[in-house]
Amino acid sequence: MPKKSKLAPTPAQKETLGLRLAQVRKERGLTQVELAERTGLIQVVVSDYERGRLRLPADMAVRFAEVLGVTVDELLQSRKKSGAAKTTKQPSLKLVRRMEQIESLPIYQQRALLTTIDTFIAAAEAK
Repeated sequence: MPKKSKLAPTPAQKETLGLRLAQVRKERGLTQVELAERTGLIQVVVSDYERGRLRLPADMAVRFAEVLGVTVDELLQSRKKSGAAKTTKQPSLKLVRRMEQIESLPIYQQRALLTTIDTFIAAAEAK
């Protein structure tokens, strides 16, 4: 079992490693349970890493980065340090799954859904 972290984040750190891990996981549309399954862990351990209760060893950082589709640097660095413009945002898995479901629909239903989506986006941009 990994050791409990005794180091508190410095005041200058706005984003801890655990918060960064949680943020990337959520961007990818994964739950803690799904991430745990893909990394061979249990949900409680993922939760402990995200909350900073456990130190994240290098091998686990590599494993998380592979599963989340980011580099270890992207996982370890806050967005402010790495620069948001450098990282390419990938669509979340939830969005990808929904798009796959939409693609399996008849073309007329796809068009109706896309028209609805376009209307929502146009209304949001008009605000």
